Amino acid sequence: MRWLDRRGAITFQDVSPPDAICPLDRQTLLARFHASENGVLLSGAEAFAAMWRAVPILWPLGQAARIPIIARALERAYLAFLKVRPTLQASLK
Repeated sequence: MRWLDRRGAITFQDVSPPDAICPLDRQTLLARFHASENGVLLSGAEAFAAMWRAVPILWPLGQAARIPIIARALERAYLAFLKVRPTLQASLK
């Protein structure tokens, strides 16, 4: 994602170090993807959609994610991904 963000519109914050400054409980932040858009903290598929809206080439996807039925489908896909993520991470080691 960083290489698509040529304008530098996205600021990535690592909350994994124990001394990181976190707006929420650290474990909550590590459990799901989070993003802030216009001062609103978003989580899961909503956070990805916000990130897409910040990158011109992905902006249409982010806008489509505002449609409720698409937003629900993306959140379901995100939750399914969270279930298989540990297995994927273990296989990459």
